[in-house]
Amino acid sequence: MNHQELRKIAGQLIMIRFPGTELDATTADFLRTNGIRAVCLFRGNMTDAAQLSKLTADLKAALGDEALIGIDQEGGAVVRSTWVPAPPAAMGLGAADDTDLAHRTGAAVARAVKALGFNWNFAPVLDLNNNPHNPVIAERSFGAEPIRATQLAMAWMAGSETEGVACCVKHFPGHGDTSVDSHRDLPTVDKPRSELEAFEFAPFRIAAPLAPAVMTAHIVYPAIDADNPATMSPAILDGILRREWNYDGVIITDGMDMHAIAGRYGVGNAAVRALAAGADMVMALGTTATQNETLDAIANAIADGTLTQAHIDARLKRLARLASKYPCTPREYTEDAADRVVMAEGWQRSLTARGNPQRPAPGSKVRLVARQDVVSDGVSEAGVSAARVAASLGQLYDVELVTFADADTFDWSALPDDGRYTILASTSRLRYGDHARATWRPDLHVALWNPYQALDIDAPALMTYGFAAPALDAVNAWLQGDIEAAGRCPVPGFA
Repeated sequence: MNHQELRKIAGQLIMIRFPGTELDATTADFLRTNGIRAVCLFRGNMTDAAQLSKLTADLKAALGDEALIGIDQEGGAVVRSTWVPAPPAAMGLGAADDTDLAHRTGAAVARAVKALGFNWNFAPVLDLNNNPHNPVIAERSFGAEPIRATQLAMAWMAGSETEGVACCVKHFPGHGDTSVDSHRDLPTVDKPRSELEAFEFAPFRIAAPLAPAVMTAHIVYPAIDADNPATMSPAILDGILRREWNYDGVIITDGMDMHAIAGRYGVGNAAVRALAAGADMVMALGTTATQNETLDAIANAIADGTLTQAHIDARLKRLARLASKYPCTPREYTEDAADRVVMAEGWQRSLTARGNPQRPAPGSKVRLVARQDVVSDGVSEAGVSAARVAASLGQLYDVELVTFADADTFDWSALPDDGRYTILASTSRLRYGDHARATWRPDLHVALWNPYQALDIDAPALMTYGFAAPALDAVNAWLQGDIEAAGRCPVPGFA
């Protein structure tokens, strides 16, 4: 075979992304010329249901009958389609602790994304978050207790299964106990194999017989392979997942454009090493230039025998099986109103109190303190604006809004001592530093994203595990006394 024919084989083993909200002729030609079957769409590819449905239909026409169109619609802060019913975060479902609710939530998520033309959702997260300084998982995890967290995640996945959307559990073999974001650097989880087996590995081992796909972690586990991150580790992907656990679903890498990989190994070299280690598909997000580099590297590896024909055939078979079982066939979405009820239930039941918070009286004068900006960390969507939180609370109270640019310098003591009930609304994932910990004293802390922030501020807290509109509605329902905050945070440190 010539190089272009080999590139068309390589194209079947990668998933790409592209900019824009429509499939332009250049991108469509790139997909067809290189035999690419898989695309992941992000927030920048979406404006509304009509636009997105047309885009996914055009993509399916270009990708072919074995199209795999993926999305990260986990819930909480990690959602790409933001106008559909907003699912609670995994940790919120962990706080509600109800597998039936988790099942109904997973099904509702799948109905919405199926209707929009997707057949693959990169969820649920099986990482067990026991590290309070984890900068990227936190509320994306169902909890820290392996068995219960996995039961909830599997119920969520079973709900998705009933609606015909393939799930992809992540990030194997576990991203929960890290203090480094692999989008930015290469983390290490340095634990003996026995501890990994009892904790990190447990959810993935339980899920292996059922999960249609598994996403790898860009993390080094020295007890198993000191030289390679899991994404490129034969000992982890082939040795543990394939041979020890007999997993025969699809293994896909996390984004190979992430600094943990691209900056250290080069995208082409890393793609070949991941496929050789046991991955079936490489998430070659990046740019057209890095995607071309990846295609050329894989084509060359097939040509020189680094990737054998048997090796390639096994991967193509698993990918074809996934696409066949979960076809890209949109359905009419008639359950929007009913699914919003399911999601609202999840947000309300996940609401968690810490430190016996007291409700201000109806009509009270309230001072709301919140960040000026709303930020995205590149994985999550941007947080809720201070103005939106103020407008929500303004339905109940006379609200004065005070914003800060930098939590490390904001002078809490400068707030007027005028009797207003002071609410701090935390609208980013960032933990607070020493200054805020030592000096900020709100009457109520509403942690609208990362529940660990409730540990930073010496004040009664209400934790929502996310900032979607139904989270603000749940806060208001609590403030009015319509509901109690009955959730229990499913990670250590909150008792």
